[in-house]
Amino acid sequence: MKDEYDFTKARKNPYAKQLKQQITINIDVDTIDYFKEQSKQSGIPYQTLINLYLADCVAQKKQLQMTWK
Repeated sequence: MKDEYDFTKARKNPYAKQLKQQITINIDVDTIDYFKEQSKQSGIPYQTLINLYLADCVAQKKQLQMTWK
């Protein structure tokens, strides 16, 4: 291993904006089961499906609409 490295020609990671952040979230069992079933049908891991769904909500700028009865 070198004592010093030359980073003058280094460039930023082009994929840095695509990095994911690990979080802990509580999701209803029924919701997880739904995405796991979708996962079996599509062959895409269920966590990826959840992320894709949420990313679509962001891209579409969907606003949460809730009504209480």
